[in-house]
Amino acid sequence: MTHYMIYFNREWVGARSDAWIRERGPLAQAVVDDMRVAGVYVLAGGLEETGTFSVAPVEDGVRFADGRYDGASQWLGGFAVVRVPDEKAARDWAGKLAQACGWPQEVRRLVLELEEDEGA
Repeated sequence: MTHYMIYFNREWVGARSDAWIRERGPLAQAVVDDMRVAGVYVLAGGLEETGTFSVAPVEDGVRFADGRYDGASQWLGGFAVVRVPDEKAARDWAGKLAQACGWPQEVRRLVLELEEDEGA
């Protein structure tokens, strides 16, 4: 089994009304519920837009700053992690999320180092 992260950047949502986005929530939640039933669910969530901070290495340690990292042109809006047998299954789940959310999703294979009891 392989882990895949399905995610979207906030900019991909586009100019949508708050009401339209709220209507999509139950649809996306239904896909996450289906993931649980299918036994592929690992983790999912949306990211809050407030309270963001960044940290960067500097010569004598690290530098913290409020807000997004200065060089970031896009920012992560939400994600799901699934544990599936192959890329086709990851594509299928990503397609379901894209339809439910109404905006694009990107998929990447995760290379994880899990504790022994978590990797079973």
